[in-house]
Amino acid sequence: MRVGYARVSTTEQSIDSQIERLSDCEKIFAEKRTGSLVERPELAAALEYVREGDTLVSTRLDRLARSVSHLCSIAETLARKGVALQVLDQAIDTSTPTGKLLFHMLAAIAEFELSVRKEQQRAGIAHAQAAGVHTGRPYKLTTRMLYEVAELQAEGLGATAIAKKLRLDRSTIYRAFAALREPAESNGNTTLIPIGG
Repeated sequence: MRVGYARVSTTEQSIDSQIERLSDCEKIFAEKRTGSLVERPELAAALEYVREGDTLVSTRLDRLARSVSHLCSIAETLARKGVALQVLDQAIDTSTPTGKLLFHMLAAIAEFELSVRKEQQRAGIAHAQAAGVHTGRPYKLTTRMLYEVAELQAEGLGATAIAKKLRLDRSTIYRAFAALREPAESNGNTTLIPIGG
């Protein structure tokens, strides 16, 4: 049995052209959801529906999966169930030896990309920590920190200079600025009022 899957990103787009290209499928699952969303109820239903010997058909790879790793995950799910995958525009068909080879290559590339990203992330964190940059959760603003920021700001230093001097992220300094600038109830003027502790 051939089972089709069609998807468009927004409600403004028409799904009709994809459904027309999947007209030789006995059953079609279709949905209108953005590609970045993890949850795709109709795709999940299609993966649940297919049985051994079936073929899941999609018009394009980007209609089916949101990334190479997601595509490989779908292919692995289908392989476990004994279901082939066919993608029309890319002429992919995992029922053939060439199609299976392609997916093994895609899986290897996805794993390689993931390991490179993790290595770059670790190197970036190590470099930042060596430079004295705080990593991880944002600092909690304390009264002492707010006073230090207020004093440096009064000396004419900007957010970048204060962040460097105190060895904090600029986002922390901007949060301190926001905490220090509260309207005084007496006259409505902006007054430095330390908050926290």
